[in-house]
Parts: sequence; structure tokens; C-alpha cells
Amino acid sequence: MGGILRLAVAWASVGAFAWFGKAWLGELSGAFWATGLFLWLLAVILWAAFGVVHEAEELAHMLGEPLGTLVLTLSIVVIEVVLVSAVMLSAKDAPTLGRDTMFAVLMIVLNGVVGLGLLIGGLKHHQQSYNLQGASAFLAVIIPLTTIALIIPNFTTSTSDGTLTVLQAVAFSIFTVSLYGVFLLIQTGRHSDFFKEDVKADAEARTGPGPSAGAVAAHVALLVANILPIVLLAKNLAIILDYGIAALGAPSALGGVLIAAIVFTPEAISALRAIARNELQRAINLCLGAATSTVGLTVPAILAVGLITGQTVVLGLKPTEMTLLTVTLILSTLTFSGLRTTVLEGAVHLILFFVYLVLIFSP
Repeated sequence: MGGILRLAVAWASVGAFAWFGKAWLGELSGAFWATGLFLWLLAVILWAAFGVVHEAEELAHMLGEPLGTLVLTLSIVVIEVVLVSAVMLSAKDAPTLGRDTMFAVLMIVLNGVVGLGLLIGGLKHHQQSYNLQGASAFLAVIIPLTTIALIIPNFTTSTSDGTLTVLQAVAFSIFTVSLYGVFLLIQTGRHSDFFKEDVKADAEARTGPGPSAGAVAAHVALLVANILPIVLLAKNLAIILDYGIAALGAPSALGGVLIAAIVFTPEAISALRAIARNELQRAINLCLGAATSTVGLTVPAILAVGLITGQTVVLGLKPTEMTLLTVTLILSTLTFSGLRTTVLEGAVHLILFFVYLVLIFSP
């Protein structure tokens, strides 16, 4: 019943904004009106995102790991790409939005969610185990992807200010998608066992009859039905978000943070619930998978939008942010270099996340 109500509210909101949206969004001069519209859209999009998580988790139980978390991760990243693209197309002057959103996702996921999760898991279970090979595979892809996308643009000589030439943009997009594609083949193919905590237990759990094609198709249809309202409402939220940041004189990076928070809140809650159930491997698949997919899919998307619309896209991070990213990648490598995690790793990741939050408002 809750799922039906959620879909009804989401699609009713889509219809309302399709019919009255032009008039509503043309009168954003009042703070009260703009805030009301923003809260409405935010609530609907978050509720629909929780619907996406619910359907993806149902598919996860049917398909098993790592396909289950992969479905959820890709669904969430598609929403992120749509929101970023919508803001870029509506604002017409958001050169750093894609960079800020990707960096925010990395900080929220790799430091905020991982830190809080390991802290909760350590306090509740003392030590938690996972598949080291899977975590190492994720980090082996995350490190070059983030370096290519967010660091190298600062050191090229063909352009300045962290931008790329057309040749670089096309080439880097191809490299990024290719590397991510190879990783997906590994994750879903011959090395899928890397992303399962207990291969034998998983095999025993799946000895019974598999899910019916009809049940899988039904959940896929509901997944799409929850994603589409988010996609259709994204442009409206983007217009209000751009207006609000400009009206408040807030840091431009705040737009990326808000998008990342809106998109990844449901997935973060799913990861924390998994850790509380002592399912650290599922949480790692969600968190590190989100970081991998974000860079692997968002970079080509925003570069394509920039090339098609003629907008400037700045990818290179500022020196302080590059330092924070480097420390985060080193720390993540150390955290997931053993077979078990403790409270200490969680506390260190959380401290880095708090440093990131302070630097947003006091760079």
C-alpha cells in the first residue's frame, strides 16, 4: 500500500509541475514560495529514491550479490547524472557543478558513510570481516578514475583552470567508460566471488529454485516507475536550487553537496542498515560501488553536456580538495588492506568528513 501511495504522490507531482510549473517557477522572488516548492520537490524526490532502494533491495535478494547492489548503485548514479545535467542545463553557468558533486559523493561515501558505518559496526560487533579481494578491486579502479578526472586536469598545459581540451575530454571519457566497463565485467563475471563475503554460504542459499522471470520483471518495472518521477522533476528542482544558492550567496560547492546528499541518502541508509546486520560486504559493495560508478559515469556525462551545449566544464579540484582526496584514497587503501575493520578506522574517516564540511564554508 505504501508503494502505491508513493507512486501516486510522485506522479501527481510530475503532473502538477508539468501543468503549472512554468508559472510557479517564474515567481521565485519570494523566499517563502521558493522554500515551499523546494521542500515539496525534495520530499517527493527523496521518497521516490527510497522506493528505488526498496525495489533494488528486492532484486538484490532475488539475484544475490554482487548483482543486487549493482542494480541499486547504477539506479542511484543515473539519478545523480540526471540531476547534475538538469542543473547544468538550467543554470547555464555552473562550470564546477559536476566536479563539486563528484567530490561531494566521494567525501560523503568514502568518509561519511564508511566512517559512520565502521564506527557503528565496531561498537556493535567489535570486528567485522569482508572479502579483501573485492575491496581491493574497487580501490584499484577508484584511484585511477579519480586521478584522471579530478587531479590531472590541473596539470595539463593545453588549458588552464582545471578544464580540458575537446580531444582530452573525448579521450578521457572513452578511457573512463572503458575502465568502468572492464570492472563491471569482472564484478559480474568470472570474479564475482570477490564481492561476496562467504562464497560457500551464498551458494548454499541459492540452491533452491531461482526467482521467476515475472517477479524480476515486476520489480524492474516498479524500479523504473520510481526513477522516472525523479528524472522528470529534476529540472524543476535544479531551477530552485540554482536560485536559492544565488539568493543566499552560499558557496557554489554547496550545490554539489546538496545533490550528492539528496541522491545518496537512501543508499547510505541501506548501507548502514547492512552494517548493523553485520553484512559489511554488502555495505562495501554499496559504498565503494557508488564511488566507482559516480566517477565512471558522471565524468563522461558532464563532459558530453559541456561539449554539446558549449559550456565550460571545470574538473580539476582546488589544492586543498586535492590534498583531502589524496588522504582519503590513502586512508581507504589502509582501511581495506586487512581482513577485519574496527572502530578506529571509522573514527578516522569521520574526522576527514568533518574537515570536508568545515572547508565548504571556510575554504
